[in-house]
Formats: sequence, C-alpha cells, structure tokens
Amino acid sequence: MKRIIRAWNKTNLIKRIGIGMTLGAILGLLVPNLTGIGLLGDLFVGGLKAIAPVLVFALVANALSQHQKGQDSNMKKVIFLYLLGTFAAALVAVLASFLFPVQMVLSSASTEVTPPDGIGQVLSNLLLKIVDNPVNAIIEANYIGILSWAIVFGVAMREASKNSKELLKTMASVTSKIVEWIINLAPFGILGLVFETISGQGIASLANYGILLGLLIATMVFVALVINPLIAFLFIKKNPYPLVWKCLRISGVTAFFTRSSAANIPVNMKLCEDLGLNPDTYSVSIPLGSTINMAGAAVTINILTLAAVNTLGISVDFATAFVLSIVAAISACGASGIAGGSLLLIPVACSLFGITNDIAMQVVGVGFVIGVIQDSCETALNSSTDVLFTAVAEFSSARNK
Repeated sequence: MKRIIRAWNKTNLIKRIGIGMTLGAILGLLVPNLTGIGLLGDLFVGGLKAIAPVLVFALVANALSQHQKGQDSNMKKVIFLYLLGTFAAALVAVLASFLFPVQMVLSSASTEVTPPDGIGQVLSNLLLKIVDNPVNAIIEANYIGILSWAIVFGVAMREASKNSKELLKTMASVTSKIVEWIINLAPFGILGLVFETISGQGIASLANYGILLGLLIATMVFVALVINPLIAFLFIKKNPYPLVWKCLRISGVTAFFTRSSAANIPVNMKLCEDLGLNPDTYSVSIPLGSTINMAGAAVTINILTLAAVNTLGISVDFATAFVLSIVAAISACGASGIAGGSLLLIPVACSLFGITNDIAMQVVGVGFVIGVIQDSCETALNSSTDVLFTAVAEFSSARNK
C-alpha cells in the first residue's frame, strides 16, 4: 500500500486527474446509483470555494504591502486584454449567429431567479459590491469587495512595521499551502464530479437543443483556439499555442467540472506560480478575471439572445448586433462567478430588441436546460483565459524591455 501511495504521489497531477476522470466516467456508466461518489466532487468544490476568498485577500494584501514604488505589475495591460478578449468573443458570437441562425422552442418554462432590470442595475450592483462590509464580502465570496478591501489593507500595511508585514506574508504562505493540499485532492474531486455528470439525466435532456448547444460550444472552441491565440500572438510575437494548451489543460479541465470561476481561483493561482509569473500581478489579476474576464459569458448571452430574436422573426442589422456585443461584453463583466451566472443577464440583452421579460425568462429557462454542458464550457473558457492573458501581459512586457 505504501508503494502505491508513493507511486501515486510521484505521478504528475494532470495524469492523476485523467485517471480520476476515467474512473468517474466508468462508474457513472456502470453503477449510476452508487451513493457517496458524488459527495467527493461536492467536497472538492466546497473546499476550493471556502479557501478562495481568504486566499485572494491574503495574497493581494501581502503583495501590495511588499510592493516597492517603480515595480511594474502589468495590471493595465491585463485589464485591457480582459476587455478586448470579452468584446472579441461577443463579436464572434454575433457573426456565428448570422452565419448559422438557430431557433429555439419557447414554452412556459420558468425559473425562480430574478434578472437585473437593465445595464444600469448591473453596473450599480458592481459598484455597490466594492463598498460591501469586508467580513461579509469574504463570507459571501464577493470578489470585487474582497479585492477593494485587500487593496486598502495592503496599501495601509506599507506603513506598518516589518514584523507586521512578516505576519501578513506568513498568512499568505500558509493559505497557499492549504490551497496546494486541496488541489492535490483534485483527482478524487474530479472523479466525483464526472460521476455525478455521467450518472445524471442531463445529457439525455439535451437532444431537443442539440443545434443550439452545438453552436454555443463551437463558438467557444473557436474563441479558445483561434481568437485568444491570435490576441496572444499580437502581444508576444511567438507561437502562443504551448501556453494556450497548458492553460486549457490545467485550468480549463478543473473549471469545466467545477463550473465556477470563483472556485477555480486557487487552481489558477497555482498555475501562475508554476509559470513563474509575478505574484504582484497574478494575485490581483486572477480574482479580478473571475469577475470581469467573461468571454464565455459574452458568447452565451449573444447566441441565446439572437436565437430568441430569430425565433420571434425580428430582423437585426449588423449595427444593432454590434451594439449588442458592447452590451453583452459590459453585462458579462457583471456575471457572478457561480454556475449559471451569465444566464441571468440574457433579459438585459433581450430588452434591446423589445423582447418582453416573460419571453426572456423562457430563454433563461432554455439556458438552464442546456447548462449541464454550456456552463461547463463557458467556465473553462473564462477561467483558462484569466491565466492566459495574465501570462501574455507579463511575457509581452518582458519582451519589450
């Protein structure tokens, strides 16, 4: 048994995750009623979600407290890449909907969620999150609030004594070590998540929405493998695919199954560390990216909205669709880092075409039906791009020096 454990620990984490995925799929197909396996996935995701807010606060506050004037953190470039990538994804979704128009069957499907009233409320909610109570922000995993207060504490700690700064540094190191322990349990967590997905009935219910789901996935794959690498190449001036594949393989796989950008923050932090990136940058850019870098959300919003437009026979010119891309990109920045967050913003986009809230909520209902796959792909794209653009910003700055 000790030899097996030693061999397991020496095996590459990605290989161990692959073993977990395979076992989960086999168990899901052969013994779908086996109890307890799915709990492994819930525990893994729960652990990531629990530690992520503390990790973000500790790392950001520590990085800023240790920051020396004149150090380049590349944050301006990272934010520009986030916004550029999200808008480009929204525009690609519009073009895909024009080239391959799809319709959906609208029924009386309803949900218990309440969408925002408009783009103004989306932006208002974002601003209000900034001034949330710091303790409540950590409890509720409000990453905008956590970031804002971590910045305040970090800047204030610059004036503190050396011992106080060391205490904050120790807190960041201890939290990072806990994250490393949780990530090492990823193979078992992924096993449970795959089992839960395969053994459920979600896949069978997707048959009626196959074309719509296919367009969504194809567009996200195009963004991940063509648009994002193109943006990366324009900045780093070399083959971006080794970096793109690494981000998708490590960050994208776990994000696909956790279906939460917030839960994937610790995974992305560890990947940035492995890539040798500057902690001053990624300790801020990764949690920020889980909130505002939402290419997958922009794709979902635009394609589902235009599918509703096609179903209702509303004509759309490219200028209006371009405005839709801007609205979708801005709205996507307000998508929460939880499963299904982007779907609640569809009524905002639908309002541009005079579609009533009742019909828009039916579209949201369709989104929840296909969410088993759609939201997994969306989160994988969003989260892996956080690391990609953080790395691209740093590599391009190093190249220009």
